[in-house]
Amino acid sequence: MEKKLDIQQFKGQFRLPKCAIPKRYDLTLKPDLSACTFSGSVQVDLSIDQVTYFLVLNSLDQQIHHVSFTDSENKKYCPSDVVLEADDEILVLVFDDALPTGDGVLWISFSGVLNDHFVGLYRGTYVDGGVKKNMACTQFEPADARRCFPCWDEPALKATFKVTVEVPSELTALSNMPAIQETVNGHLKTVYFEESSTMSTYLVAVVVGLFDHIEDTTASGIKVRAYCPVGKAHQGKFALDIAVKSLDLFTEYFSMPYLLPKLDMVAVPDFSGGAMENYGLITFRDNEFLYDELHAGASRKQWITIVVTHEVAHQWFGNLVTMEWWTHLWLNEGFATWISNLATDRLFPEWKIWTQFVQDTTRGLSLDALEQSHPIEVEVHHARSVLEIFDAISYEKGSAVIRMLQSYLGADIFQRSLSTYMKRYAGKNTKTEDLWSVLSEESGIQVNSMMDAWTKQKGYPVISVKSNGNTLEFEQSQFLSSGSFGDGQWIVPISLCLGSYNRTKNFLLERQVRTVDISELLYSSDSNLSPSKGNDEGKCKEHSWVKVNIEQTGFYRVKYDDKLAAHLRKAIEENCLSETDKFGVLDDTFALCEACQLPFSSLLSLMDVYRKEFDYITLSRLIKVCYDVVHISSDSFPNSVNELKQFFINLLLFSAEKLGWESVSEESHLNKLMRKEVLMALATFGHSETHKEAMNRFQAFLDDRNSPLLSADTKRAAYIAVMRNTSSTNRTGYDSLLKLYRESDEVQEQEHILRSLASSSDPSIVLEVLNLLLSDEIRDQDSLYLLSGISSEAHETAWSWLKENWDLISSKSGFGMQLTWYIRRIVSPLSTLEEADEVEAFFASRLKPTFTMTLKQSIEKIRIKARWVESIKQEQSLPELIKSLACRE
Repeated sequence: MEKKLDIQQFKGQFRLPKCAIPKRYDLTLKPDLSACTFSGSVQVDLSIDQVTYFLVLNSLDQQIHHVSFTDSENKKYCPSDVVLEADDEILVLVFDDALPTGDGVLWISFSGVLNDHFVGLYRGTYVDGGVKKNMACTQFEPADARRCFPCWDEPALKATFKVTVEVPSELTALSNMPAIQETVNGHLKTVYFEESSTMSTYLVAVVVGLFDHIEDTTASGIKVRAYCPVGKAHQGKFALDIAVKSLDLFTEYFSMPYLLPKLDMVAVPDFSGGAMENYGLITFRDNEFLYDELHAGASRKQWITIVVTHEVAHQWFGNLVTMEWWTHLWLNEGFATWISNLATDRLFPEWKIWTQFVQDTTRGLSLDALEQSHPIEVEVHHARSVLEIFDAISYEKGSAVIRMLQSYLGADIFQRSLSTYMKRYAGKNTKTEDLWSVLSEESGIQVNSMMDAWTKQKGYPVISVKSNGNTLEFEQSQFLSSGSFGDGQWIVPISLCLGSYNRTKNFLLERQVRTVDISELLYSSDSNLSPSKGNDEGKCKEHSWVKVNIEQTGFYRVKYDDKLAAHLRKAIEENCLSETDKFGVLDDTFALCEACQLPFSSLLSLMDVYRKEFDYITLSRLIKVCYDVVHISSDSFPNSVNELKQFFINLLLFSAEKLGWESVSEESHLNKLMRKEVLMALATFGHSETHKEAMNRFQAFLDDRNSPLLSADTKRAAYIAVMRNTSSTNRTGYDSLLKLYRESDEVQEQEHILRSLASSSDPSIVLEVLNLLLSDEIRDQDSLYLLSGISSEAHETAWSWLKENWDLISSKSGFGMQLTWYIRRIVSPLSTLEEADEVEAFFASRLKPTFTMTLKQSIEKIRIKARWVESIKQEQSLPELIKSLACRE
């Protein structure tokens, strides 16, 4: 009875007690693919640091059959009680005799179910000869190794792993390390894998299925393999090439070799995320790994490059050196995001990936402007809540802050610091302070004093800039989209240029307010200065404009006084600014307008100067702003929406006419990206000529699937046009697209269609599309694609559908991140206070740790839009302004 009471001490704790530390796991798994179950055993070499009557480790959704512990004197102990606490996800082993300090071995046999929710050891499916068959795959990050085998499932509790699996003899079995032996016994075989390097439990991996593979070798002799669905090995060639090159690149960059003897990559048919960096065995969602030029366009090629380099980078940042706890997740994800861009830029400099990086920064800025945001270093108190911080703060803000710091310290110092960091902490766990310490040593700058505010508090500043003769006045305040006032303060690296990218000044804004003398820039007599990074240098008058946050390297927004803003608009019109700076001015103006710090009319007037825009990154941001403006105007000035769409069509026609539908010989990668987005926007806004051309090309494609008239880069635009012309009284296009989806076995083609199906302006058609998610017609992992394309006309319909079907959706989605997809895509777009209250009331009794923060953020976004709508309604002259903008050619 006393020991029973003692068990209570382990409940409600988010970390395991430290009395026993695992050193080595010998794990055997036996998946039964027919029964969708598995059994296994694990032998754990432990170091007992203090005499104890308890061993506490993680276990979830398992049956425990037999347990014993043997100490260093070979004395065997059997527990008197075996307690599984599902809420705390722990297994408590109670012993009558105290376990002595020193080394010992814990042995446990267990069994479980191959679940359908993409976590732990789960069931996937593949098609073999037209027959659907089962396979098995693991996904343990962040905290689901415990669903597969009892373990100390925390990143700091590293150990080595020796894995053995028993599988059907015709299937391929993969794990982190190479197979060293196979024995066949009838229809089953046992595969023994080499013991691994020291690693965290979340990086252990097993995949069992039927694959073809191709392979290559790095300069240092590492064998790299790409495992693909049978018959599609050639589609793994591009990812394989990227992996081999990036392994060599990172080996050089970190001055640290990849320490495992092989790296396998596997395209998994059922996978919730994009990819998972398991040490030596990276798993991928199939359409983020397979590349086929006929079905995958330029954007998919770029994304596969980013994903593969990101996961390969994790073999160092995350796997070799691992965060101590999930609070420091950004050390994994922020760095992998940043360095994947660095690697992509090295491999494909013509893609200008660092200019595209500002899109990532914007996602981080957008989320971090919410009161319901969180710091980069966020306290994590429940294993199920970890999933929510795999977000734009850990990834995009984390990578943007890294880029800002690298820009401030210098690329060479930064690289040397990372090399030192890798050598010092290889095989170990770190906290953010460990990285700051190394950077401080190498640079001679107290990095922690500068960076703590960026990682330990949420949010970021808006820098207000005022012109006053020969000085500029800078003032920082926390930026919040809600219009509320935050009390955050940062040490901000400020960069500015005056009328020229050769007239620059850099300084640290360490206080709330600072006045900066710019006399030396105003009166510089250097006649060799180039005034512009644009194409019309002769038009740009020096000293006429000031751009703060050059090339958007800083993680902050800038608000200019009226005079400076007017000069910047003129500079954009005369093409004096770089594409990233044109992007930045538009992006900041939109955010300030959304926060009701600038009038809506100022945003529309600024957009008008982008009529001749032909830089991809700027045009891409302009298009996204157009979508958001149409959405908010539907609630604030519904009678002007059609004229607003005509204005946006006019903005895009210049680029559309230059690009056309057909790719030309030797065309740039960025032009291909631009064509896709411009045509999709014109189709969405109802441009009649785009619709006519799209429908003709779609029909040609239906007649001949090999028709060159519809390329991978233009399919989405055509499919959107088809759906925008679909209604309950004219279903032909929808039926044709659905037939295409059902007949295709190409994952990229299926994705094109799914992302377009819900774009109909007829809510009844969208409702029919949403109901597909409740059937087995669409793979659960692919629901994200369909949800991302819901038309603005159907947001209320989608919300009603979600409420009616929540219980079914919740049970289908299980424990992973799928529920957050539904909330972000269906709840966030709502825009009235009444809807915010309704959402709050609906979920009051339905909250789960996996989406609590996401829901709060979505409700805040609704309230922000509602406030913005009311602000816009006060601008009585807007309908006339919109009408005049729409009439301009």
